[in-house]
Amino acid sequence: MLKRLLLCFFLLVAALPAWATDYTDIWYNPAEAGWGANIVQSDDFMFVTFFIYGPDNKPTWYTAQLTLDASKNYTGKLYASTGTFYAPPWRPVDNLTTEVGTAAFQPTSPYTGRLVYTVTTPPALAATVTKAIQRQMLTRITLGGSYNGGQYGAYSGCNNAATNGPYTDNFSLEVVQSGGVNLTMTFSYQSFTCTLSGTLTQFGQLYTIPTTAYACSDGLNTNASIGELRATNLGIEGRFSAPVVGGGCREDAIFSAVLH
Repeated sequence: MLKRLLLCFFLLVAALPAWATDYTDIWYNPAEAGWGANIVQSDDFMFVTFFIYGPDNKPTWYTAQLTLDASKNYTGKLYASTGTFYAPPWRPVDNLTTEVGTAAFQPTSPYTGRLVYTVTTPPALAATVTKAIQRQMLTRITLGGSYNGGQYGAYSGCNNAATNGPYTDNFSLEVVQSGGVNLTMTFSYQSFTCTLSGTLTQFGQLYTIPTTAYACSDGLNTNASIGELRATNLGIEGRFSAPVVGGGCREDAIFSAVLH
């Protein structure tokens, strides 16, 4: 840790900025296979499509347009849509989108949330639905490879107040993924290396390692957690937190790297 402090470039801010979670994924309730929601997020806006069923047990088409509110939930209007039968050419006159109620996505973690929607129109279909949902895993995503990237972190709670504050680092990174679920990440900084390793849990496009061994060549040997770890189109990104890194300090960091 001390070596990193000597290498880092301190910024004129006091803490690590909030991590902006992207909730884009397929979401479902594992106990209720057969329905779900597709969430596509653009900044503070979400477009949600529901694959659910009507009173006749046949598919029905709802969408929602949600924006982030002061309570950090996404809320907005619910719509029902109809259109041209898929076989003939599309007829714009058949396209009808009607506001039928409200909807909300309430995150409970980066991987789980609560979907609440109220149908008010037509009155015969009026209902409020509340469902616990999570990201749905489709396939195991490969993370292994060689990367180059950057890291932005912060130390807090240190016994020596002068040690508190943010840092930046550049690194090369080797990621080894064995058996699909065992991961070792070796970060090579300018004059020392750090390794984080543990067992992956996958939620949709994201991985998490709740308990990770965290060891560095400068003598650090502790535990951390890795969250919101994902493969990107160009490489890899994620974050980690270590409650104890010496001197009473806590370390929180985000990182991103590209394949080479």
